[in-house]
Amino acid sequence: MVAVSDLLQELLVEIERHVGVAGWDQPPQLFALARTADLVVREPEFAAQLGLDPAVVPPDALTPVEQEPLPEGPLDESLAQVGWPREVEGCALVQEVVMLPPEVEESMPEHVDVVDWASEHPQRREARLGVAVLRDGSRACTIRMRGQDEDELLVGPDLAPHLADALAATLD
Repeated sequence: MVAVSDLLQELLVEIERHVGVAGWDQPPQLFALARTADLVVREPEFAAQLGLDPAVVPPDALTPVEQEPLPEGPLDESLAQVGWPREVEGCALVQEVVMLPPEVEESMPEHVDVVDWASEHPQRREARLGVAVLRDGSRACTIRMRGQDEDELLVGPDLAPHLADALAATLD
């Protein structure tokens, strides 16, 4: 049997690829993660639109449901306004970020706008970050660097722990 964390990681890779089809320079995208078997029972018409066959749905399968765009503004403020009903097993977020080497982050001056400073730094790298969490505490993360081979995707449960914590808080 495949571990829940492995299934979550595979699902997040699929979500990141789905978002990537639209290209770069996309706003953050939030997804509810619903148990597919429950979704088929609760929303049979929606399940039929997705081509889900109730007879062959694995019991631990999850279906991502894309949500309305998050409001403009700081992501932490937007996530603080999100709450999920009990039927939602987890959630995922895919967003573009600017990454800097650790030595550059350590040399960041005080009292500057971090986003502006990082966005202008010559050593910045743009990336698409995906994070998914479940109510049981499972986590998955992906990072795709802009300009790299499309098959190069960094994966792991702890690549963005603060964002994973923020997403987990939306499930409380």
